[in-house]
Amino acid sequence: MLTSHNGSSLVVDRLCDQVRGQNTAVTCFYFDFAARKDQSVTSMLGSLVKQIVSGMERIPEEILRAFQEQKKAIGGCGQQLANLVKILQAITSPQPTFVCIDALDECVWVQRKKVLDSLKQILERSSRTRIFVTGRPYIRAEMQNWLHGRMVCVSISPARDDIIGYLRARLAEDETPDAMDQRLEAEILEKIPENMAEMCVWAMMLGIPCYLLR
Repeated sequence: MLTSHNGSSLVVDRLCDQVRGQNTAVTCFYFDFAARKDQSVTSMLGSLVKQIVSGMERIPEEILRAFQEQKKAIGGCGQQLANLVKILQAITSPQPTFVCIDALDECVWVQRKKVLDSLKQILERSSRTRIFVTGRPYIRAEMQNWLHGRMVCVSISPARDDIIGYLRARLAEDETPDAMDQRLEAEILEKIPENMAEMCVWAMMLGIPCYLLR
């Protein structure tokens, strides 16, 4: 399928190529519809923290202290939201950091509000942080209302020829060719591109120069 996940992967690869050899962090998180119950704002922020820390030669003292204090808590519960936001503010402030969040629309609304609020707090304290987000069209309005920051938006729609080419390639790999006749194949090649053409993904860059979208 032609999804935002493919586009986001290209952005992450491009960013990694551009910043190779520099003191710059590139992190990403993908919201999966099938895992909506397990993915939350704390799991997202925790993943970003781990990715950034794993690339550091030396883990900052405040991060070590925060995790050591958390271990003392009853049951060894995970980091609280406020602590994760503070940690990300601390580790992203000294260096340029790119955060790529894919398919934000797949995050349930109650969690999505917390995600947007957390991103806003990080941007307010980390002037060198840039955030790339993909999602369905309605996400654009939500982010504009919630973040009120500089935001560059690009609408990404699949090309009909690309969709048809992809479908032909997958149909050629069908292990039960006898189940497909010319009429059914023609209907698939007509209907699916029509439905896909009505969809678009909004890619949003928060506080980032436009040249990185080229």
